[in-house]
Amino acid sequence: MCGIAGLVGATLDVRRAFITKMMDRIAHRGPDGEGVYCDEMVALGHRRLSIVDLSAAGHQPMEFAERYVITYNGEIYNHIELRAELEREGYRFVSHSDTEVILAAYDFWGRECLERFNGMWAFALYDRRDRTLFLARDRFGVKPLYYWRRADGMFAFGSEIKQFVDLPGWSARVNGQRAYDYLNWGVTDHTHETLFDGVYQVLPGHYALLDLAQAARESNGSATSERMIALTQWYRLSAAPFDGDFAHASDRLRGLLEDSVRLRLRADVPVGSCLSGGLDSSSIVCLMKRQLERDGAAYQQHTFSACSTIGKYDESRHIDTVVAETGVLSHRTYPALEDLFSALSAITWHQDEPFGSTSIFAQWNVFGLAREQGIKVMLDGQGADEQLAGYHSFFAPRFASLFRSTRWLELIREVRAAGPHHGYNGIFAAKQIGKSILPRSVRDLARRTSGAIHNVPSWLSMDRLGAVPGNPFGDGRAHESVRAMSIEQLVRSNLPMLLHWEDRNSMAHGVEARLPFLDYRFVEFALGLPDEYKLSRGVTKRVMREAMQGILPESVRMRMDKMGFVTPEEVWLREQAPDQFRRAMETAIDVSGGIITSAARSLLESMIAGQTPFSFTAWRLVSFGDWLQRFDVRV
Repeated sequence: MCGIAGLVGATLDVRRAFITKMMDRIAHRGPDGEGVYCDEMVALGHRRLSIVDLSAAGHQPMEFAERYVITYNGEIYNHIELRAELEREGYRFVSHSDTEVILAAYDFWGRECLERFNGMWAFALYDRRDRTLFLARDRFGVKPLYYWRRADGMFAFGSEIKQFVDLPGWSARVNGQRAYDYLNWGVTDHTHETLFDGVYQVLPGHYALLDLAQAARESNGSATSERMIALTQWYRLSAAPFDGDFAHASDRLRGLLEDSVRLRLRADVPVGSCLSGGLDSSSIVCLMKRQLERDGAAYQQHTFSACSTIGKYDESRHIDTVVAETGVLSHRTYPALEDLFSALSAITWHQDEPFGSTSIFAQWNVFGLAREQGIKVMLDGQGADEQLAGYHSFFAPRFASLFRSTRWLELIREVRAAGPHHGYNGIFAAKQIGKSILPRSVRDLARRTSGAIHNVPSWLSMDRLGAVPGNPFGDGRAHESVRAMSIEQLVRSNLPMLLHWEDRNSMAHGVEARLPFLDYRFVEFALGLPDEYKLSRGVTKRVMREAMQGILPESVRMRMDKMGFVTPEEVWLREQAPDQFRRAMETAIDVSGGIITSAARSLLESMIAGQTPFSFTAWRLVSFGDWLQRFDVRV
């Protein structure tokens, strides 16, 4: 829910004038109301998307105990339980909002209150007595929190980067190293830095405590440069110890997911869900159906899906199966090529940064459709693949861990079992093992020789970027085990990007996305399970499939093909609209200031002709060019 803004330093008049501009930039995040708090130290702004306690009592910025003021974006799903606990300690509440619970919890437990919250959040809590500002972000970074510091010390923070563009002293500049990571490796949101030089994010599971008196001194001239604030990591992802068999694991997993869905249905407005037809979203839809019936919900369950007229990219038959099983009201959108480029500028603006593929366009359409139908809250299945070995990339660490532990017979059985489901053979397995056990220098050489990602591609000018070539994914330890790869994908390579795209796509349409698979109890439990419970006998997400027996239709529970909200980008590029991609690539080359070289034309032409395997590289270049234009970014 909502969007937040804040200014520290500068003069009172400047803060008052520009906090309103910052909120106007994110009116889409909170179309139901707005508010401002301003005193001699700080200005706080809020845009409201009313989800819990729709009355004026839930208005923000919210004051508490004549001491605290908060502007908050997110949901604390266990706020009812926390409220009861705090009431036993003598606290009294005037609203039914989770916002007020955060304030009381901070007053009672201090910074340790974060560990008691089950939810998603980014908030700024101002202590008027101590003159401090507490900035905090949830465990996995479901909700965003950015900040920018002007050279004279003025400090600004907000839910989206675009909130800084109107501030005095702002100038959009490319962060060359992060642009390199995105363009060549297809990764963003993996560090505290963004593609905008000087703009940072509070990392997931971190907080900052700002001394506002010191900030005021710095804004009067003692600060000489932009710099990061001091962050403290309050949450570290760790595996919960597990002692039990496979049956126990599947039972416990199902129970945790059921409770996560139950909590995420807490809202004073109807809740819908995304439905791709895959295991994860279908599980949520079916569990929602059960819970809504138990609760006696007064509204019909709605689902929203992205489909395609091209059969290879369409999951309609799986969606039909789930709809027939549950009786939900199904809404479908067919993302069209003719709308892609006309919507690109708007999507780029809302995303703040360039994005990796046109699948984001499909998700954009899904949330737009939900809003058209009056649904303000949606449940979605992000995070399950990363925890439960849903991606085929998990076969590499699975095979490698068996090889390292000299479990030869089990390795042979696993390779053979992967054949019928996925078409893998011994040669494939040998390559995957090699990726995991060979030194990094040898792996990089093999990658270049095979035509895969090159550290310095010909279509990218490292001199213009001012970046250092290298693999941002680290030393390759993620390939040592399924668990190690899960951690890598949850905290660095996959999930942060997915959460970024989902937050912007949903909030662009005034819709809140909730993610049951990212209940921290579920994540820690899943992470602690043995690798073979997740991937064995050629079956991905094995424990999840067992947990959903009797809940999901069998054809969906045991389907092994994986898609999600995809678009037929390869068909669009090669067959239906190569000239549109050519024009977009020319624009990207022209506006990039030499970052994208003329060799990008050859890359695109080779891909169109089928001489080079299709990849999302071409789209990344196109999206980068659009971002440079949309935000007037200097190279």
